[in-house]
Amino acid sequence: MQSLVIVAHGSHLNPDSATPTHTHADTIRATGAFDEVRTGFWKEQPSLREVLRTARGDDIYVVPLFISEGYFTERVIPRELRLEGWDPSLWDSDGISADTATLVASDIDKEVHYCGPVGTHEAMTDVLVRRAESVTGDPSVGEVSESADSEARQTESDGGFGFAVVGHGTERNEKSAKAIEYHTERLRETGRFDEVKALFMDEEPEVDDVTEHFDSEDIIVVPLFIADGFHTQEDIPEDMGLTDDYRDGYDVPTTVDGHRIWYGGAVGTEALTADVILERAADAGADIGDAIARVRQQTKPTTLVAGD
Repeated sequence: MQSLVIVAHGSHLNPDSATPTHTHADTIRATGAFDEVRTGFWKEQPSLREVLRTARGDDIYVVPLFISEGYFTERVIPRELRLEGWDPSLWDSDGISADTATLVASDIDKEVHYCGPVGTHEAMTDVLVRRAESVTGDPSVGEVSESADSEARQTESDGGFGFAVVGHGTERNEKSAKAIEYHTERLRETGRFDEVKALFMDEEPEVDDVTEHFDSEDIIVVPLFIADGFHTQEDIPEDMGLTDDYRDGYDVPTTVDGHRIWYGGAVGTEALTADVILERAADAGADIGDAIARVRQQTKPTTLVAGD
């Protein structure tokens, strides 16, 4: 019997913080890949300290729904789950390459496969691309195609598409910045977008000046955050000039300094994030059948969302 436990931060203040966790858990449950899928939180119920007590599986896979390695993934979660003998060196990671460590959870006297965070898995790059497709309502956004439709799109946006991956910045969390740079480089290597750059809230290059960092007429902006909250819903839209007051809302896209800004919000709210959780568990040895292919197919955007 296989159990999947998705662990996340949660919040006492933001009621939407846990929504992506529950949504992705439901998506994975629907695949039937695991006998049970449970969620645990640092700031909400069920708590990290209690969640393993409810897991019934002989094989338990714990996947942190966090962006980066760091304080929570290396200290808080292992401590709260009571993983005996845990040490960050077991991941043998350079800050973005954590994989799996198998340890005994003393509270339940069972082995647990403790996986690296979703945010540093290579599949998160695909989620960023999917977010670009969702926010523009165009499954071919950024691609150069022979088709008439694609040619028309390229003509309409003759400046091409830029892509900004946004994070806090190294002053706040050095490993978080590593994740930003990692996915920025992977996106750049695809050659799909004319420009791909990492921007930050707390240091240069700053997201406040997004239009100064791109020549592209259209700029897709996606924060590498798990859930929408104060930063993604208030700070970033106002700092970029999409609105003077987030409570008044803003259009997608919004024209700022002659550029169209397609703001996507936190990438972790994209439905395809469920795929990354499955990838982490599969890398740790979980037998998930065709669940990854099914989630990728089921989470494809089916309607235009831009401007909704």
